[in-house]
Amino acid sequence: MSYSSFNVVSPVDGLTHLTRLYAETTEITSKIDAARAAVKPWQRTSLSERVALVQRFGEQMKARADALGDTVAWSIGRPRWQADETPRLAMVGDLLAQGATKTLADRVFESDETIRRFTRPVSGGLHLSICAWNYPTAMLGYLVSQPLIAGNVVILKHSPQTPLVAELAEEAWRAAGGPVGVFQSLHLSHSDAERLISAGTFHAVNFIGSVAGGKRVHAAAGGTMTNVHLELGGKDPAYIRADADIDRLAADIAEGCFSNAGQSCCSVERIYVDRSVHDRFVDALVAEAAKWTIGHPLEEKAMIGPVVNAGAADRIRGQIDRALAAGAKVVHDAGSKAGLGAAYVPAQVLTGLDHSMSIMREELFGPVAAVQAVSGDEEAIALMNDSAYGLSASIWTRDIERGVELLGEVEAGTVYLNRCDHADLYLPWGGIKDSGLGRTNGQVGLLETTVTKAFHIRDLGA
Repeated sequence: MSYSSFNVVSPVDGLTHLTRLYAETTEITSKIDAARAAVKPWQRTSLSERVALVQRFGEQMKARADALGDTVAWSIGRPRWQADETPRLAMVGDLLAQGATKTLADRVFESDETIRRFTRPVSGGLHLSICAWNYPTAMLGYLVSQPLIAGNVVILKHSPQTPLVAELAEEAWRAAGGPVGVFQSLHLSHSDAERLISAGTFHAVNFIGSVAGGKRVHAAAGGTMTNVHLELGGKDPAYIRADADIDRLAADIAEGCFSNAGQSCCSVERIYVDRSVHDRFVDALVAEAAKWTIGHPLEEKAMIGPVVNAGAADRIRGQIDRALAAGAKVVHDAGSKAGLGAAYVPAQVLTGLDHSMSIMREELFGPVAAVQAVSGDEEAIALMNDSAYGLSASIWTRDIERGVELLGEVEAGTVYLNRCDHADLYLPWGGIKDSGLGRTNGQVGLLETTVTKAFHIRDLGA
């Protein structure tokens, strides 16, 4: 019997990098049965042992850093010298380990001589974790390590662009001594994943990916009482106030726009600049953008390589062309190197933009800095909030008190003052509006992989 296959076409050279088969019914059933059989034993495993296993998993992933880095470079085009995400994955496990005992402890409520009240975070059971391709190793900290420490078992469906990461992760779990069935990967087709979710197979689904994909997961789970966590897209804004330190912030903004070729949910995609400093800011940003060189991700030490595929590149170029047709200007274009391929999009800076243009409203996911002049705080905040997204946002100012006040008015799950494009491992991470549901990271993220169980203890005496 033959089963449907899928190819990983590398954006580096446009050639097939890997071919894999989607999981067939027997494999799917076998792994789900193994996961269900592992639920109770894993829940009964002590927290200290779960933590130790997850930390060993992180170390085993670090031992596979070369293979993981190579497949990240070939599969999504990130320069090889930037492609090792294993230190961050291991750090997530270590930080979860440090706080797990406190976070998962009983919480005592008001009691008296005969009644004792407390709550306990308990695991829910079987989780399906669906991972995006853009940070395919690091995101396993939230999708795998976090629910495992909380006592859940996990089946991982990775993006069909990065299947080898899932295979290496399952191998690392076994090498760490992880129990059978507790963590497994499956190359599920989208239709099979939706079918399983619709059948109420999982206690929870943890999804990181596009808004369209997240809405399909949400719809599939409808009526099943499945707990759905979604980390979706962003159209993250930055506001440069008139008193901002332009010389110091330009490099940070450039990194927020161009790192990973702009393929991050929290990339800076909209920049609002007070008119009084607009031209000075643009000059400083253009100078920084010139440092973001493009090149072959394995043969050169470029700052960016191609975007994930030629279709994504065409979509980005189309957005730019529509903005130019509506009156925008390109003030910096690094220029693609001849012969590199259709997926290579250079770092660019655009000005003369406004909210009538789709480039200021639709998620771009490319290395483009889009700059719009504003008259001051009121207009800037209104424009920052004029979006279907709400993942992160930043304000840049020397006036810390005023900056914090303005951040309170911004509609986003994470807000920064004088920083951007940073997923702080100590704080919860997630968005509002079309940017998603729920939180990962830190104590809040760990608790969200549990169910609160209330205990009411009545002592009837001797």
